[in-house]
Amino acid sequence: MAQSVLIVDDEPDIVELVRFHVEKEGLHCLDAIEGESALRLAREKKPDLLILDLMLPGIDGLEICRMLRKDLATAHIAIIMLTAKAEEVDRIVGLEMGADDYIVKPFSPRELVARVKAVLRRGREPAESPRKKVGALDVDEAKHQVWVSGQLVELTVKEFDLLCALMDAKGRVLNRNQILESVWGYTNAIDIESRTVDVHVRRLREKLGSEQGRIVTVKGVGYRFNAEVE
Repeated sequence: MAQSVLIVDDEPDIVELVRFHVEKEGLHCLDAIEGESALRLAREKKPDLLILDLMLPGIDGLEICRMLRKDLATAHIAIIMLTAKAEEVDRIVGLEMGADDYIVKPFSPRELVARVKAVLRRGREPAESPRKKVGALDVDEAKHQVWVSGQLVELTVKEFDLLCALMDAKGRVLNRNQILESVWGYTNAIDIESRTVDVHVRRLREKLGSEQGRIVTVKGVGYRFNAEVE
C-alpha cells in the first residue's frame, strides 16, 4: 500500500506543484487549503506525512502541528513545514513545536522530494530488541514508548528515534552529521541545518526530566548517552 502525504497550503498552485512531484514518487496525496479541513483530514486519514504551510486561513500551521503532536492518535505523523518564513527564530519555533523538517519558500522541488523520502524512510520497523532500562528510564522500542520513574513520556517520532540512536551508540559520541543521517535519514547531511539536532536534543532533555542528564553534550563534537549516571 502506497504511503500517503497530506499537502496543506492556501496557494492552489503550490499544492499542485507539490502534488505533481510527490505523486511521481508513487505516493498517495491528499490536500487542504485551510486549517480546519487540514486538521480534520489528518485526524481521519492519519497520513504518513504532512507537508504544512504555516500561514493558513483559520487554524495556522503551528497550531495544527501542536494539536497533532499533543494527540497520541496523530503524534506519529511526520511533519515537514513549508513556508515563506525564513528567519532562524521561525525555524526554531517550528522545530520546537514538533516538526521533523523545515523548508523555506521558494523551494527546489527536487530538494523537497529528497526530504520527503528521507523523512518517510525513517519509518521504524518493529523492533526485535528487548526493552532498555537505565536508571529510572525505561524504553520499549516495540511499542514506541518511554517511561521515566513509571510515568509515560510523550515523545514525537524524531525525539524517540534520537533517544534510541544515542542509547544504541553505547556511550560513543555521535556528531551532528551522524545523528542527522541516523535519525533523519539524510545521506548528505553536510548541507542540512545542524540546528535541527540541537533543538530536538533540548526538547528531549526537557521531557526526560530527572533523567535528562544522561544525554551529554561533548563540546565541539556532538552528543552521547551516559548509562552510568546514578
